[in-house]
Amino acid sequence: MAFAYRAPLPKELFLLDPAVAFLNHGSFGATPRPVFERYQAWQREMERQPVEFFVERSPGLLREARTALAGFVHTAPDNLVFVTNATTALNTVARSLKLAPGDEIVTTDHEYGAMDRMWRFLCRKTGAVYKPVPLPLPVTTPADLAERLWRGVTPRTRVLFFSQITSPTALILPAGELCRRARAAGIISVVDGAHALGQVPLDLEALGADFFTANAHKWLCAPKGSAFLYARPDAQRLVEPLVVSWGDTSFSPTGSTFLDEQQWAGTRDLAAFLAVPDALRFCEAHDWTKVRAACHRLARHARAAIAALTGLPQICPDAEAWYAQMFTVPLPACDPARTKARLSAQHRVEVPVMDWQGRPYLRVSIQAYNTLADVERLLAGLRETFA
Repeated sequence: MAFAYRAPLPKELFLLDPAVAFLNHGSFGATPRPVFERYQAWQREMERQPVEFFVERSPGLLREARTALAGFVHTAPDNLVFVTNATTALNTVARSLKLAPGDEIVTTDHEYGAMDRMWRFLCRKTGAVYKPVPLPLPVTTPADLAERLWRGVTPRTRVLFFSQITSPTALILPAGELCRRARAAGIISVVDGAHALGQVPLDLEALGADFFTANAHKWLCAPKGSAFLYARPDAQRLVEPLVVSWGDTSFSPTGSTFLDEQQWAGTRDLAAFLAVPDALRFCEAHDWTKVRAACHRLARHARAAIAALTGLPQICPDAEAWYAQMFTVPLPACDPARTKARLSAQHRVEVPVMDWQGRPYLRVSIQAYNTLADVERLLAGLRETFA
C-alpha cells in the first residue's frame, strides 16, 4: 500500500528556497513569514526611538516575552532568561561552576561537538576531568541507557551534562530519570535542550534539571538569535554573568540577581527575543501537537525507506521514545562531505551527512513544510549514490 502524506503547512508559508528539498531544519531552523514579519516590526520599533525602547520599555517587554515562554515550558518567568543561543547559555553555566582539579564532568559520547570543546577547554584551565561515557549503538531501552551513563559516575563527579535530544544521533535521552539520579546524588545537572523546544513537550519543573537551555530558533521556528537559559531557583546563585554590564547595579532592577546580571549584557538586538511569543502563537494557531505527530509519521516512513535501501541495522528501535521529528541513520561506506555535496548539487537536497565515530551517518529533519516529494528526492539521491 502506497504511503499517503500531506504536509501540515505549505512551504510558501516559510522563506525557504522552493527549489530545495530542505531536510535540515535541525541545524538552524526556518522562520515562518508571519513570525519573521513581527521580528522585523520589532526591529523597526526599536529603531524608531532607541533610548525609550531600551531604557523604558525593554524591561517590561522582555518580561512579557519571558512570561509567554515560561507558560509553554511550565516554569516561573523569573527562572529563565533570554540568550542568543544555547552555546552561550552553556558557556555561562560552565564558567560559573568553579571547577577544581579532579572534579568530574560526566557526559555521553553523543554530545554536540562545540560543547565537547567547551568542557575540554575549561578542564585544561582548571584541572577538572571531562568523562564522555560510551553509549554503544544500537540503543535498546531508556532504562538501559540511563544505567550505562550512570556507571560513569564516581564520588568525584560534580556535573552531569547531557543533551535531551542528541545532535549527531538525534536520540531522545531519558532526561527526567538522569536529573532525578543527579539530584539524589548531589550532582549538578546541566541539560542541553537545543533540539527539544518545539520538537517534544517540555515541563521544566517536572524535569528537575538544575540548568537547562534550548534554542527557540530551531524547532519552535522563532527568529535566529533566540534561546533561553533556565536555572532552578536554588541554583541561580551559582550563575555568574558571562558579560558584566549594568545588571549588577540598579539599572531597571527586576528584583532577581539572576535576571539582572544575565538580561543586561550591553546593547544588542532584542527583536528575536520579543518575537518568541509570536512563534508560540503561530504554533498554537496551527495546532502544533498535530503538526509534530504528522511530522513523526513522515519521519518513520523516511527512516524505514532508507533502512530498506541500505540494508543496515538502525541505531534505535522504531519508537517515539527514541526519536521525534529528527532521526539519524547509518550509511554504507562513503565520503560524507562528497556525498552531501552530491545530494545538494545534483538533487537539490539539503541534509547533513557526517562522519561520527568513524562511520558515515545521515541526519534527517522533518518539519511542517516537508512533503513526501522531499523525502522521495532524498531517496532518489541515495539510490543513485549507493547503487
